[in-house]
Amino acid sequence: MTTVNGCNLPDDLYYFTDKHIWCKPLDNGNIRVGMTTVAAKLAGGNLSAVTVSSRKIGKDIEQKKSLATVESSKFVGPVPAPVSGTLVAANEKLADNPNLAVNDPYGDGWIAEMKPSHWDTEKGSLAFGPDGLAAYKAAIEAEGISCE
Repeated sequence: MTTVNGCNLPDDLYYFTDKHIWCKPLDNGNIRVGMTTVAAKLAGGNLSAVTVSSRKIGKDIEQKKSLATVESSKFVGPVPAPVSGTLVAANEKLADNPNLAVNDPYGDGWIAEMKPSHWDTEKGSLAFGPDGLAAYKAAIEAEGISCE
């Protein structure tokens, strides 16, 4: 785990750094998607809702297009897809407790699962590994973001 200004960033995830979204390949070929501790901080840290429209389940979503919406007292905005693919599941636990996405963003607070359609090519646009984390760290520091 890498920590930047109090923001935790697990070393084994792929990051869509511009939008502070992570994804993780699963054994079944899908990816799990969630927001980083940075996104939680920027959203105000207390979420009122995390919504994945049931109409989107089973639909193809292009990279950077919205797959969910996050709402707090300070922010309402999209959760963009880190890669293109089919939205296959939403985290049902977030309906009753949206703050799981803040309190456990890399565990029970994941937002959605996708079956990526172009993983091998699109994953290259995401930050990953030591070089990717170094670039994300530089961006967080340049923006003056702190999770403390």
